[in-house]
Amino acid sequence: MKIEQVFAGIGLLSMMGLPLLAQASDSKSVTLTQIGRYSAGPSTVADEPRAEIAAFDPASKRLFSINLNLRQLDVLDLSAPETPVPVQTVALGGKPNSVAVRRGIVAVALEGEQKTDPGSVKFFNASGTFLNQLTVGALPDMLVFSPNGRWLLVANEGEPNSYNQADSVDPDGSVSVIDMRGDVTALTQLDVRTATFSASIPQDNAASIRIFGPNATISKDLEPESITVSRDSKTAWVTLQENNAIATLDIASATFTRIAGLGFKDHTQTANKLDASDRDVPGSSNNGIINIRNWPVLGMYQPDSIASYRVKGNTYLVMANEGDARDYTGFSEEARVGSLSLDAATFAAQGYPDVTNGAAGLRNNDNLGRLTVTNTLGNTDGDAEFEKLYVFGARSFSIRKVDGTLVYDSGDDLEQRTATLVPTTFNSNGAADTFDTRSDNKGPEPEGLALGKIAGRTYAFIGLERTGGIMVYDISRPESPTFVTYATTAPTDLAPEGVLFIKRKDSPNGKPLLVVSHEVSNTVTVFQIDRDSHDGEDDNDEEEAE
Repeated sequence: MKIEQVFAGIGLLSMMGLPLLAQASDSKSVTLTQIGRYSAGPSTVADEPRAEIAAFDPASKRLFSINLNLRQLDVLDLSAPETPVPVQTVALGGKPNSVAVRRGIVAVALEGEQKTDPGSVKFFNASGTFLNQLTVGALPDMLVFSPNGRWLLVANEGEPNSYNQADSVDPDGSVSVIDMRGDVTALTQLDVRTATFSASIPQDNAASIRIFGPNATISKDLEPESITVSRDSKTAWVTLQENNAIATLDIASATFTRIAGLGFKDHTQTANKLDASDRDVPGSSNNGIINIRNWPVLGMYQPDSIASYRVKGNTYLVMANEGDARDYTGFSEEARVGSLSLDAATFAAQGYPDVTNGAAGLRNNDNLGRLTVTNTLGNTDGDAEFEKLYVFGARSFSIRKVDGTLVYDSGDDLEQRTATLVPTTFNSNGAADTFDTRSDNKGPEPEGLALGKIAGRTYAFIGLERTGGIMVYDISRPESPTFVTYATTAPTDLAPEGVLFIKRKDSPNGKPLLVVSHEVSNTVTVFQIDRDSHDGEDDNDEEEAE
């Protein structure tokens, strides 16, 4: 593996005071160079970012960025992507979670006054003029237009406010389907239908579908996170992150037709290593090292973002396996392995006879003691001891068939790459002073995801929420993706959340662009994607992923 710096545009980057990108590549097909940045300023309320998700309108060359902290849309002129210019703010009157744009119509998903209340979608034109507002389900977390523009789909996560409390409310998770055929200003609630869940929906691999909230029904427990739509605009696939599953939606009828469990990742397999501790220096209680190895744990894939594309007439789903836990007043599923009792015979059979917290014991901090696992799975016989350990997320991205069958998983590649390329910020929060602090809990946390087709090849751009930066893979062959490059400007830009691909024909400068929104640094960065000059592909062979 060759580590290299990107020198294209070095003069511009120096003038802007921007750091160069740390990159490496197994393939010289494309290179990412940061050419622009916008800072939305510091947040005034904790956990309320000013830059989280963005959408681009090619006609006006405007970028629409949600600003949760100020309850507004920040509108940027991206006609010169090297210098994004704020031109307008649009007051929203509520907490925005997502934004999407199609043909000059800007749709924004807003929470209700309480997150358990019904949410809404507000519509604006590209100049920020309010057009309409419709009610959708509780906690609308993501929205997307279908490729043909007929439908707007809204993932209503329906999170509870607590469990087992006098005022606990757990709304239904759902997907709202808005029929966009008519004039947007004339839309009414009759144009909104909501798909909900029931026990009658067929299930595949049901044993790995997690229905585990206290006293929850399937309709309340399933929590839609992200949506991708088929090229023909007839079918959508929805990630159910906490539930380790995906759902298939028939759009025209607004009904779920199938739920598929995603199974579990075996971290004893050679390609599925992980660093399991943030305090794994022998004899130390505070220091961590890079220690990527096999352990007797199972990973719940729990994808956040999802995208789809077609190869030889077949549709494939790409997922960023971030992982997520439920941690509420009245119920928390997180536990350290060191706090659990483990069944000695079961782990001895896997080659780990010592399950104590002694120096060689599995529950020692040098080993698995610090690892965060769920307490809702793994105690298979109902006694005081756990026979299996399940961690949140798979620290990877996956490619699956539309029925959920696994075609490819990146294994431990994200951790192995960052360990080599950015060792001082390995499994960190993007800075050296937090080195290794995330190894005990989801590692680099792949979250944001975008697909783009460039010169006949399809690329996946995967944001690492914790370590920072964008991993790029050529996924043209779904069964055998290849690593292309890793681009990061951490610690200047921290916690990539939204990843947006702008194809060449829509780009203001005629080059494919990647726009990345960072929710901790509150920055929006613009990367130019350049194809290697001797790639040999046809520049015109470009089309959208689904």
